[in-house]
Amino acid sequence: MNASNSTKKVLFIGQQPETVDFSDPALPPGFDAAKIHAGIAGGMAQMAERGWHADLCLVRPDDSAAIEIQQQLGSVDYDAVVIGGGIRIPPKSLLLFEQIVNAVHRAAPAAAIAFNTTPQDTAAAAARWFK
Repeated sequence: MNASNSTKKVLFIGQQPETVDFSDPALPPGFDAAKIHAGIAGGMAQMAERGWHADLCLVRPDDSAAIEIQQQLGSVDYDAVVIGGGIRIPPKSLLLFEQIVNAVHRAAPAAAIAFNTTPQDTAAAAARWFK
């Protein structure tokens, strides 16, 4: 983790909202792609308000996710990587979640890994590691 007072850099990883299976009972009722996009926009805005450099990496729920994440992590030295609840919470996403955690671990071993519960608490999740 970057200990200096320089601008914190955060990568927010989530699943492309259009690829989410909204029939999954593990997801809250009434969820849709528009609501996820709005939540992501709010989370990104909160990080910008804190003066952080925040990037968004929305992945497909397939083998391309780890490759895309490793490429993104190779381009910026992030202080924290936040993995969204949409990837972490649904039981059927376990393999994707493992692939993403391992991709982050390999490509950014110095970055803190944080987990949000909703897109709106992404900044709070990253902030836990900036104390």
